[in-house]
Amino acid sequence: MLKPKVAFIVYGVHKDGLEDPMGTPFIDEALVTKSKNTLRQSGIELIEHEIVIASKKEAKECFSKFKKMDDIDAVILFSGTWVWAAHLAAYMRDFATTGKGIVIWTHPGSQGWRPVGGLVLHGGLKEIGVKHRFVYGSGDNAEDLERIVSYCRASRMKNRLNTSTIGAFGGRGMGQTCGAADPSQWMRIFGIDIDSRDTTELIRTADAITDEELKEARKKIQPSFTEKIPDGETADKSIRIYLAIKKIKAKENWEFYTIQSFPGLGDDYSATCFAQSMILNEGIGTSTLGDFNTAMTVKLLNDFSGERIYYGDLQHIDKKNNEIKIIGDGACPPSLAGKAEPAKFAEHGIPTEGEAGGISVELVCKPGKGVLARLGRNNGEFEMVLTRCSIKEPSGRELEERRKECGIPFWPHAFVTAECDIEKLLEAWNNEYAVLGYGEHLYEDIKAFCELTGIKLIAL
Repeated sequence: MLKPKVAFIVYGVHKDGLEDPMGTPFIDEALVTKSKNTLRQSGIELIEHEIVIASKKEAKECFSKFKKMDDIDAVILFSGTWVWAAHLAAYMRDFATTGKGIVIWTHPGSQGWRPVGGLVLHGGLKEIGVKHRFVYGSGDNAEDLERIVSYCRASRMKNRLNTSTIGAFGGRGMGQTCGAADPSQWMRIFGIDIDSRDTTELIRTADAITDEELKEARKKIQPSFTEKIPDGETADKSIRIYLAIKKIKAKENWEFYTIQSFPGLGDDYSATCFAQSMILNEGIGTSTLGDFNTAMTVKLLNDFSGERIYYGDLQHIDKKNNEIKIIGDGACPPSLAGKAEPAKFAEHGIPTEGEAGGISVELVCKPGKGVLARLGRNNGEFEMVLTRCSIKEPSGRELEERRKECGIPFWPHAFVTAECDIEKLLEAWNNEYAVLGYGEHLYEDIKAFCELTGIKLIAL
């Protein structure tokens, strides 16, 4: 899970121990300390500004300092008491040019006139068009706190993507129209460069893998599975592709990647499903078919979650009970396996997809709570479809029968219940793929990321 580094700034005109007519300090130092501790306990690394800011000079020094700190992901301005918004506005506007998140946090309470300080700054930034999130809420309230923390995590994610590179092996797979990318749009929205390599380099790199490298890889992979890795050339080629992808990714300094898989590589050398499974198991963002939008969704959920991510086809949707079967073509991180069907090996290769064959992963995903999501485009503009979900794990005869329904029972399955209006989900969905992430906090993290990047959110 991402751990953002955030500047914590207290602001207010009546500071330095100044008391109200009742003899109480305007700024509640105990509340400030408690609020900072709460943020740290929520996984935020805080950098405290040493003074309460009120004047233009103080604001300039404060935001100039944090603007120069490349490792800062966001700033939280804590309302200590009321303030003259004009003293802060110009320097906050200047800081906002970094693209880093700004949170204005106002803790409820009449003492100190904190709401006045929060609302006047919130209104002032709206007036001049400075993007920020205003949170009026208590650190003791989980929902209020999550609105602060999720925005900081999303800012961390946005900053991490900025100036990074996504790689592409090959071109568009299986005639995908709803996964293609416009390099200029990716640079404009995310600050990401798109690089590409023909799969011939991948094959050359795979063939150059030594027997010793292959032996060492088998040793490292084996503990993730409940049965022995198959012997022979088919399995060796699957592992070689996995190692080759890692080598090229490291050499080119790609943050994440997508791969065509087939037609081409899956017919000429080896199916990529095992390689994709192991790459996902290492927490690296990826997708097949040259599907950039799925790759981005995997990257987001992976970095936000801390758990591994599964992407696969929405193979069947039961509108009576909102159940969705997600079945990928042999690619799934083995660490997501449940108890009913632990991670094993299967053969990949059907006449229209990957005739060269290859090993793949067989499992049923473990139970839990999380989200289904996918970034897509509607008339050329990005939109994110998002819903909460739960994952169950059938057992015994029910599981056996359910896996036979699709005709390919040995591909990885996830049995998911979408917590939304299923008709709205079907209308909004933008691809045959769904990306499944474990962790209930993902819903708010993705919402915050869309808010920061200007992506239209369809939250169901």
